[in-house]
Amino acid sequence: MSRFEYHKSMLRYTVFAVLLTIVAISVLAKGLYIVVAEHDYWEEVSSMKKIDSISVPPVRGNILSDNGQQLACNLPEYRMYMDFVALQESKADTLWHDSVGNDTRVLHALCDSLHAIFPQKTAAEYLEHLKKGYEKRSRYWPVVRQRVSYTVYQRVKALPIFRLKPGVGGFTAKKFMVRNRPYGSLASSIIGGTYNEKGVAYSGLELAYDSILKGSPGFKHRRKVLNGWVDMLDSAAVDGNDITTTIDVGIQDLAERSLIKELKAVNGYTGVAIVMEVATGDIKAMVNVDRNDSTGEYYEGRNHAIADWLEPGSVFKTASFMVALDDGVIDTTDHVDTGCGLMQMYGSTMRDHNWHRGGYGMLSVPRVLQVSSNIGVSYLIDRHYHNNPEKFVEGLHRVGIAENLRLPFPEYMPPRVRMPKKNKRGQWTNWSNTALPWMSIGYETNVPPISVVTFYNAIANGGVMVRPRLVTKIEKDGEVIKEFPVEVLKRQICSKETLGKVQTMLRQVVSIGLGKTAGSPSFAVSGKTGTAQKAMGGGYKNGTVNYLLSFCGYFPSEAPRYTCIVCIHKAGLPASGGLMSGQVFHDIAEGIMAKNIKYDVKESRDSLSVLIPDVKTGNVLAADYVMSRLGMVCEGGWRGGCAEGKPVWGRVERKTASSVIRRTGATANGLMPDVTGMGARDAVFLIESRGARVVLKGRGKVKQQSKPAGTQMRKGEKITLELA
Repeated sequence: MSRFEYHKSMLRYTVFAVLLTIVAISVLAKGLYIVVAEHDYWEEVSSMKKIDSISVPPVRGNILSDNGQQLACNLPEYRMYMDFVALQESKADTLWHDSVGNDTRVLHALCDSLHAIFPQKTAAEYLEHLKKGYEKRSRYWPVVRQRVSYTVYQRVKALPIFRLKPGVGGFTAKKFMVRNRPYGSLASSIIGGTYNEKGVAYSGLELAYDSILKGSPGFKHRRKVLNGWVDMLDSAAVDGNDITTTIDVGIQDLAERSLIKELKAVNGYTGVAIVMEVATGDIKAMVNVDRNDSTGEYYEGRNHAIADWLEPGSVFKTASFMVALDDGVIDTTDHVDTGCGLMQMYGSTMRDHNWHRGGYGMLSVPRVLQVSSNIGVSYLIDRHYHNNPEKFVEGLHRVGIAENLRLPFPEYMPPRVRMPKKNKRGQWTNWSNTALPWMSIGYETNVPPISVVTFYNAIANGGVMVRPRLVTKIEKDGEVIKEFPVEVLKRQICSKETLGKVQTMLRQVVSIGLGKTAGSPSFAVSGKTGTAQKAMGGGYKNGTVNYLLSFCGYFPSEAPRYTCIVCIHKAGLPASGGLMSGQVFHDIAEGIMAKNIKYDVKESRDSLSVLIPDVKTGNVLAADYVMSRLGMVCEGGWRGGCAEGKPVWGRVERKTASSVIRRTGATANGLMPDVTGMGARDAVFLIESRGARVVLKGRGKVKQQSKPAGTQMRKGEKITLELA
């Protein structure tokens, strides 16, 4: 038995241990060197292989019409690129050039297809463009300059070379979610807008409900694996909610077309139309159009309906009379002498619109409103409130014309009706003797159109003032998460007695006053006209006079469903709120009512229509053939065979729901037959078969024959037949 050589084993172990120690020290030293000396270099390499905290944008919510149609939504658009580095590294560039460097047929086919999709460049130009990117080894060489829709992107993606995987063929695309309005500019001033790149809202509903629509972003990080990047989601984006508006696309389109038509006719430069549902305050249409002076075309611009402070003019007179009636200082039986249409009031001249024709003279209170007499309104208001103008202004706030509607739009301007103030010495600080007369007829106030239509809507709604509503609910994935109920601002704007008197006067304005143009023969309309000079540059008479023409009212008068205001801004005469804005109101009201009328199907039958055809006397074979094929009832036991062959003469008697075909005996040869009621063909056949000649006068059925039936006929005799 040999001895174990212990010292040799220990030597091998020692050598092995020393080598491992050296390797470990080397590894540690290298690691320490990398961490300390090469730290910046490897950090840079690492950053090239990863990207952290990449924001994942959410999908912005949709804005929907009252019946769910999309007014604003997100659609994808794409920028398309070629990554020529990936193409060459994947060795797929053999599809680009053959072994001797010539362009391949596949490349030419690609360029031909690009020209077919984007014809603004020739196939040769596309070839040159792509070859330039190939030579530069660009990673982001644009295929075309513009963004394309999803449909176009799919067509391009299916082309030769582009259809390969991105890491092979090199074709890539960057997706953008772009805000889109399927109805174009329709209602764009109220829908608002966003900056496409960042989705930042800047106006309208987009801005007012931005926190609801925009959602919240998510985050992801990106790592490079082999030749491609892999995205890893850290937190998902929360998409925005949808909002359902009160806008009716049909009414909006009707109002816009009606308004632009009249603006073109009268050369107006700005127009506003608002349609409000009486019971709910829902805004069914809000149109704001401006004229492009360089092109003459009209476009949806600034939201004048809620953002403009205007002196409303004569539509304000309704509020003035409502205050006075409610305070009991005037009544509808009172009269006022408006004289010759001119009246001096504290050194200024108040004029009625017909002053040059001698004025209106003595007028009743209702007639004052019907003819929109400035003198009548201002005189009565000044007479009863001159020493206490605060009471009148407080009344304007009470009836709601000066109510702050608190609409959720940054551009909204609440009404501004000046309250009289005095200093410690009892002197007016912001008031003059002329302030009250002119305020009563709609000057020296600032009221946007939305406030005027809300006031008139309260009159139509039995005195209940509701807040204008533009959004009814918020939805998420089709599920309602919040609803916006109807909000009542004032339970009663005036007494019921006053309201009834005002309603009657407004109806008379249209039926017998200056608002006739706004009326309809099919239903009753109530409202008030307005024609006001616009202050330009701090005054009213700087060159050409500018006018605000308006009509505000509701329909049908008996059971109001809609309130509408139309405002037209124009320069120079002629200018008439009743004729011009009233015409737009008429067109809108007629269009809405025509759309909503529902009749029983029985009422669609024309009382003058003929349900059983008027069949001519003559060959009843033809009549029976046609009527049986039409499924009509023929009584009398008659059933013909075919419309061809030997004629069978007879008469057809028409009843309420059927016809009776009766066969008649043939007239003997040589005697004149009775051809009355026959068509020309049958009558001529019968007479000329007996040797006579026929002269026809007129068209239709035979009404009269020159020779009486049953009399003797001569050969060659001329018979005249009168048809009708």
